[in-house]
Amino acid sequence: MNFDSHRAGVLLHPTSLPSGTLADAGRWLDFMQAAGFGVWQMLPLGIPLGGLSPYQCVSAFAVNPALFPRETAPDLSGYIDWHARQRHWLDDYARFIVIKGEQGGASWTDWPVALRDRDPQTLADFDAAHADKLNTVMIDQYRAAVQWRRIRTDAALRGIALFGDMPIFVAHDSADVWAQRDLFLLDEAGHPTVVTGVPPDYFSETGQRWGNPHYNWDTMRADNFAWWRARLAAHFEWFDLVRIDHFRGLAAAWTIPADEPTAIRGEWVEAPGAALLQAIADEMGELPLVAEDLGIITPDVTALRHQFGLPGMAVLQFAFDQHADNPHKPENVQPDTVYYTGTHDNDTTLGWWQSLPEDVRQNVMWQLGVHEPDAVPQAMIAAVLESRAALAVLPLQDLLYLGSEARMNTPGTEHGNWSWRFEWDALPSNLACRMLEQLKKNNRCETRLPL
Repeated sequence: MNFDSHRAGVLLHPTSLPSGTLADAGRWLDFMQAAGFGVWQMLPLGIPLGGLSPYQCVSAFAVNPALFPRETAPDLSGYIDWHARQRHWLDDYARFIVIKGEQGGASWTDWPVALRDRDPQTLADFDAAHADKLNTVMIDQYRAAVQWRRIRTDAALRGIALFGDMPIFVAHDSADVWAQRDLFLLDEAGHPTVVTGVPPDYFSETGQRWGNPHYNWDTMRADNFAWWRARLAAHFEWFDLVRIDHFRGLAAAWTIPADEPTAIRGEWVEAPGAALLQAIADEMGELPLVAEDLGIITPDVTALRHQFGLPGMAVLQFAFDQHADNPHKPENVQPDTVYYTGTHDNDTTLGWWQSLPEDVRQNVMWQLGVHEPDAVPQAMIAAVLESRAALAVLPLQDLLYLGSEARMNTPGTEHGNWSWRFEWDALPSNLACRMLEQLKKNNRCETRLPL
């Protein structure tokens, strides 16, 4: 996607479609086209490790087959060639899934030592004994890839770019860590020696301890970041644009001793982000990436983003303080920005507005220039669309003026997240026409003719 353009998009994960799967993708793309939207943003498509969170997945490469409708007889004519291109991750991913099933879902560090440590003969014997199960797992990935190609083609014909999301870290109990332990900071038994998170701040006095293993950057440098280059290449087979979540971790990452129960005791450890991004740029020629640079961002993070010409992010819900230089205020948003009313981690705009104390509500109304409280949600949408940001993204919940009951995720909580879905009859009959006119007014309309 060209960030010299002026476009608008919708944030909606496939699990929020009425079927909870991509069976609804065609109808959804029809709506987006009719409304003039040019970008469909979604969350990571991986297989959640536990629960529903798409940010802790069993593989950095595999997608969740459950997102795709089942086909009774998938066309396997291209499977052999596809498998040859994907086997750098696919074979070990299939082994991981089948072994994990055989081991009752246990973490790979608790498997029998020969499987845990990938003894070659043990793996060969396992492959021979479980060939049908392994093949089924791999064909599920092929089936998803074939269906996605159709979706991507349909989107392109409608002038709609697909915008994906890539967590910067991977889950410890994942195929990637099991298969390539040398790429991560682990002990001899495979357990992390240090884990990821963020330090204490205004929102949390103990910080956030995520628990992902940190990368062994020395090892990754030795082969010019081959795993990372493969990971990004895989994402660009699926998406036109990819957000790197927690981009600041490519400049420096909060590193917590694994035996610490909170994120209080840790240190910032530099990461070779410039060398990594240069390696990817040398291979690809361009970097269709978005840097998630929300939160407290230091100058080195901004410099890294600018060095590679990556757009950052801004969120209007964060704009209403007394600091004139707040980067989330509409007047401060630069063109190289993806601007949101709120993200999947925020409350819906209506829910956020309804939760504010009265003095803050008065300030919000004053800054937006509105006089009626009920006008605030629409004014928030208008402010984002009228900004200089190259890409304005609106969660569907905000287009539908839904409250906190439709919130996608509340960080730091374990229940009630990732489960929101809309119903087709909840889309007002005039919504597409209304948004088309608004996007035309703001010069953000994708003008591709209907199919």
